[in-house]
Amino acid sequence: MNWKIRRLGQGLFTIWAVITLAFVLTRMMPGNPVDAFVAQIGPELDNPQEAYELAEIYMNINPEDPMHIAYMDYMVAMLQGDMGYSMSQNDTVAAIMADAIPWTLFVMSWAIFIGFVVGISLGALMAYWEGTKFDVALTSYATIITSIPFYVLALLLLITFAYRLNWFPTAGRRPTGVEAGFNLPFILGIIHHATLPVFSMFVASGAASLTMRGNSVRVLGEDYLRVARLRGLPDRTIAVRYVARNAILPMYTGLMIAIGTMFGGAIVLEEIFAYRGMGYYMIQAVRARDYPLMMGAFTVITIAVVIALLIADLTYGKIDPRAGGEDREAF
Repeated sequence: MNWKIRRLGQGLFTIWAVITLAFVLTRMMPGNPVDAFVAQIGPELDNPQEAYELAEIYMNINPEDPMHIAYMDYMVAMLQGDMGYSMSQNDTVAAIMADAIPWTLFVMSWAIFIGFVVGISLGALMAYWEGTKFDVALTSYATIITSIPFYVLALLLLITFAYRLNWFPTAGRRPTGVEAGFNLPFILGIIHHATLPVFSMFVASGAASLTMRGNSVRVLGEDYLRVARLRGLPDRTIAVRYVARNAILPMYTGLMIAIGTMFGGAIVLEEIFAYRGMGYYMIQAVRARDYPLMMGAFTVITIAVVIALLIADLTYGKIDPRAGGEDREAF
């Protein structure tokens, strides 16, 4: 069997297994979602039976069905894109996710992109000037900043630049009083609101520069670089085609994992800045015991991680011939 088909099958199996496990654990835990929902809205209704009927509408689960029947109904609804109705946001989970995902992608993609570009550039310079004051200073900075959680930096930035200096808004994702659309005031407004979340993630991404520095130092000691110098190749060609390319390769998988986990990583960040993305709604769902919204957000995060890892696995052989698909067929 072709390894690509096997890898795709593993990804689909992982998504199914995670969703199934989450469903079973949620139903088996004390105070399951159906009971919590009935207890929450039951006193407001004249007929208690109406609470169970609403639970079936909101959660795609008939409370009177056995678990295996409820599981089949839930999976069929998920395959149709129906993730239920949010009890706390008064909207379908699919609509909430569709509204939140672009904003999380906007913030986290810029944070990851800037962090990796700057980290790769600084790491290469640190390796080139290994042992100098520049290398020692940046290595010390990256080591210290990496040990500080990004949410601590986010709080410091929020207190300093939003509350004290009033340079940036303290909450929200878009400007008020500006017509939404492709116009300059609205674009500048959403950039202004996203600056602190992006900067807090970027500042905390010192690990990329340390990784790039270590990879570059290792590559600089390889024999093929000595051969390249003996051939009389210019330093620019050696730096770009040999050092940079081979030093970046090990970071590719890490980049794809970071892209896949961006939704989960935004949970704390969006709560701090009250930025209404995936993470913000995940926290609201936990607080309100909104199980449909919680399960929908968890499903989206799982699918994103699996897809990112699948893309990394399928494309790594294209950028590194040493890890090509032909070699994998042998296993």
